[in-house]
Amino acid sequence: MAAITALTATAQETYQNATLVAGDLNGTARYVGMGGAMDALGADLSTIATNPAGVGLMRSSRANISFGFTNLGDAPDFAGADKTIASFDQAGFVMSTGRRSRSYVNFAFNYHKSRNFNQILSAANGLRGASQNKVAYNKTMEGITEPYFNNSDEVLASQLAFTQTDYLNYNALGMLEYDEDNDFYNDFYNAADGYEFGRSLTGYIGEYDFNLSGSVNQRVFWGVTFGISDVHYNDYSRYTESLVNLNDSKIGNVTIDDYRNITGTGFDLKFGVIVRPAADSPFRLGLSIHTPTWYDLNTSNTTTIYNNTDINAIPNGWDEFSNRESYDFKLYTPWRFGLSAGHIVGGNLALGASWEYADYGSMKSRIITGNSYDWWYDTYSTQSANDVDMNIHTQQSLRGVHTLKIGGELKADPSLALRLGYNYVTAMYDDAAQRDLTIESPGSYYASTTDFTNWGDTHRITAGVGYTAGKFNIDAALLYQTQKGEFHPFQNLSGPDGGTPSDAVEVTNNRYQFLVTLGYAF
Repeated sequence: MAAITALTATAQETYQNATLVAGDLNGTARYVGMGGAMDALGADLSTIATNPAGVGLMRSSRANISFGFTNLGDAPDFAGADKTIASFDQAGFVMSTGRRSRSYVNFAFNYHKSRNFNQILSAANGLRGASQNKVAYNKTMEGITEPYFNNSDEVLASQLAFTQTDYLNYNALGMLEYDEDNDFYNDFYNAADGYEFGRSLTGYIGEYDFNLSGSVNQRVFWGVTFGISDVHYNDYSRYTESLVNLNDSKIGNVTIDDYRNITGTGFDLKFGVIVRPAADSPFRLGLSIHTPTWYDLNTSNTTTIYNNTDINAIPNGWDEFSNRESYDFKLYTPWRFGLSAGHIVGGNLALGASWEYADYGSMKSRIITGNSYDWWYDTYSTQSANDVDMNIHTQQSLRGVHTLKIGGELKADPSLALRLGYNYVTAMYDDAAQRDLTIESPGSYYASTTDFTNWGDTHRITAGVGYTAGKFNIDAALLYQTQKGEFHPFQNLSGPDGGTPSDAVEVTNNRYQFLVTLGYAF
């Protein structure tokens, strides 16, 4: 077993960050059933995280709890991962002082699962002479990295663009030899004629929101929410390449297993207002602004390479070669802005529409530069700085994302409500983007995989039903989500023996969610 020498300065890379910050549609069953289009209609606890003023429209105290399950639909089988996962999605309450007054203040708390990472992905394709270890070789040939032997005959490199996968490939496949006669290093690589890949993601981000909201004469509604996010991300992947020699004859395969966990916390602020332009009309307009979520995160991985070829270059005769790393980093998500409208027709039909925008290219990775201790106040503090090169790559690779939410609720009678919704999210990734692990950044250095997927637009269709009996209510919602993406096993990097192109493989991220909310008014 071996480990790369650890660095004190750490950060993350663009594609891993994008996975963490992409959002889901989740909350109460009423909110989900209407496609989330309640930012101006309000009067639902889930608006605490979208337009906080929506809680200000609630004129009675109420508590909700939501749970259900997610099914990954047509996802492939991989490593025994479950395709149906039970989920606890929401719990919260609002204390309202608005029963007898047109101007009042509400206090609310809500927990909801803002991100569900559960996903299974699988891809396979030919490579036509490219390979993961050729990417590492081309880095050396282009002067991006400078591999060398240490005193234990282990291959290391001086630049931060030497990733953990480069390190494992160089040592497992004997990609570096020292010519003692000429005092010179010779680098080698092996081409591949195909690969197989699988990934299983699990985990979630839980968001705890504390809200203060209210009404001014039932014409202007306002709200502010302080949110705390709790990250639990688990990633297992297996990548296998079929290697060939100079005569294109198969010589066996190399497999890399990677386990990665990301944990940590973040906080943000959300502000909102809803206005009724006309006193005698239920039509209303909403505006919301969200600060970035300021995350402090830790990531750790265990990555193992298995050399099932005739090369047998793993040091000391081991059958496998592993690496473990752990480090802290900071991540600041983009600002978010929202506009919304809502109207009630005839007292029994509620219609809502919302638009949100966030520029994910402005997301910031930050490097931990040091820690200090204040003896007087007995406190610790962390210093950080922008990871400039990685942030430039983020700006070039990620787009501004538009989210459109449309929904309606029909009261068939005072006790029964029927709901429909549609939720559309534009693609976050630029069409030409690729995961660039040649960037001299700790985010590259600590990378333990090379694959990336440029995910496209997301479409969500929702439906729901609600029933009220006295102070109790029960709501149910069904959500279907579909998304396509283009998977690549590694970046295309040029070198003296040609580049490392790989044809994109179309993959999907489809899921079903069933959600139930139990509520009580008090």
